[in-house]
Amino acid sequence: MRSNSPEGFLDFIQRNSHLDCLVFEVYPELHLLVSQLQEHSIFLPVVILEAEPNSEDAKILPENNTIRASEGSHEENLDFFYHAAEVKLPLAKLSALSSSIDQAMTQFLNLSVPVRARGHSSSADPTAELTSQGLLHRQQRRLAEKLRERLGYLGVYYKRNSQFFFRNLPSAERQKLLEQLQSNYREIVLNYFSQDSTLNNKIDEFVNVAFFADISVTQIVEIHMELMDEFANQLKLEGRSEEVLLDYRLTLIDAIAHLCEMYRRSIPRDS
Repeated sequence: MRSNSPEGFLDFIQRNSHLDCLVFEVYPELHLLVSQLQEHSIFLPVVILEAEPNSEDAKILPENNTIRASEGSHEENLDFFYHAAEVKLPLAKLSALSSSIDQAMTQFLNLSVPVRARGHSSSADPTAELTSQGLLHRQQRRLAEKLRERLGYLGVYYKRNSQFFFRNLPSAERQKLLEQLQSNYREIVLNYFSQDSTLNNKIDEFVNVAFFADISVTQIVEIHMELMDEFANQLKLEGRSEEVLLDYRLTLIDAIAHLCEMYRRSIPRDS
């Protein structure tokens, strides 16, 4: 699809979740389109077709600078347009588009941080960052599964940013994250035995945040037990039996199973 309308393109992307790679041609409003994708935490492999070096459009893209990370010798691109795994291809080398798409997908599968734009603040909302990271890895998993079907690719493993681990957050942010997890889990429990078609997505989102925040299974159990205690007290006040709460052990088992699957996938495969 060729589109110069950020809103129209966003709608197209949201209605077509099967896309494997985007190809952007540089034009003056491209940054608006990319901002829409970032704001909705939509991340895909991308090839950006660069204009001729001396043209006006060439000034739109940021310079592709890299710095050496503080830990290890990995060089990380900190000055990008959409995300750090993007691939830039000069229009003069358009014949190499196919190999550039392969490169974009490979780099995307190894992307660990969704967006770290210039001037990124360390005080960013950890819950929003973790949610965004979870959505990125959901897309990576989908792409890896498609590649496995086609090429025998064995999948991805998840890289986590320890900056957003629960234990490393300031006290106020830890409390905010915990309250968000409790709220999300409450919603899962209240809808667990309903016909809510979005329930699996809600469980995935809850587990994604827990995983990337390095929340332990013990803490998940504590969240569950505190909620069950709250419900038990409410049932006592209403003169009703607490036995119904035993059924919600299935909710806890489901959440833990999802979390264990995330940890299983986080182990790099040797071949």
